[in-house]
Amino acid sequence: MTKFLGIEFAPLAIPLERRIQTFAVLQWTLSFLFLGFGSLFLVLYTLIFTKYWYLVLVYGIYYYYDRGTSARGGRRVQWIRRWKIWEYMRDFFPAKLIKTADLDPNKNYIMGFHPHGIMSTGAFLHFGTEATGWSEKFPGIRPYLLVLAGHFQFPVYRDYFMTSGAAEVTSASMRYLLTQNGTGNALGLVVGGALEALEAFPGRFNLKLKNKKDIFDQMDNPPGSLLRKLQDFLTKYLGFSPPVFHGRGVFNYTFGILPYRKPINTVVGKPIDVEKMSNPTQEDIDKLHQKYLDCLKELFEEHKTQYGVDKDKHLCFID
Repeated sequence: MTKFLGIEFAPLAIPLERRIQTFAVLQWTLSFLFLGFGSLFLVLYTLIFTKYWYLVLVYGIYYYYDRGTSARGGRRVQWIRRWKIWEYMRDFFPAKLIKTADLDPNKNYIMGFHPHGIMSTGAFLHFGTEATGWSEKFPGIRPYLLVLAGHFQFPVYRDYFMTSGAAEVTSASMRYLLTQNGTGNALGLVVGGALEALEAFPGRFNLKLKNKKDIFDQMDNPPGSLLRKLQDFLTKYLGFSPPVFHGRGVFNYTFGILPYRKPINTVVGKPIDVEKMSNPTQEDIDKLHQKYLDCLKELFEEHKTQYGVDKDKHLCFID
């Protein structure tokens, strides 16, 4: 390991498997950050500047008739979900899915995922791939990673993303999966959204509704600061947060867009049975919401010390 001008460089003699793990995380990070707009640029370039413009028109017709698929469970491809590259990505951190109770495949589930973090890496690995052993741990349960509908407006990228089992996090999409797609569906919601991502700092356990160690560092943005005001403004009007973050690099451990090698341990608690109500009152909603928060806090307290969290640390539910 070498340090130069404050930058800690990775040693040359690194096992090949660790280099492959780094590449696996790099391709996912680049896809997360650039593949959507990159696909849009490629389609526009092909349409305007090449002789293959007719391919874009053909795709446009397909896109028009297929536009509702992301609200009807997407189009998962199990072969892609089982790609070896996701296992290398899992081992980079490593990421683990911890089961505490069985899930009945004759029921449907809405599963809150915490914390949101910068890129929701854990949620993608657990719900969007088979790298952490979802199908073996929960047989008969189909996981769906629910994300902003805007992801599915990017041509080509939308088709690739749907192969992971991703679908829209809209009321129509959730209603379809819960009432028209049979049973055994697990809807993964990364609760907290854009604003909780702005609270993603190492050592904090803030939930917008726990932030464990995050795998990125974020520029300090206390409430009232110029950066936080700008982020809140963009979140309000664009629907997503623009955290100013950094992780490590491919060849250094000091600065870059790759996440750090920190364990991602996701504990799945026992289900909360919910009685179906056609017209729930606000009191019914508040009571269920409080029960969820109480169970979440109990789950955190029960397992935190097993995964490196100090016993004096607790969840903080922020406004």
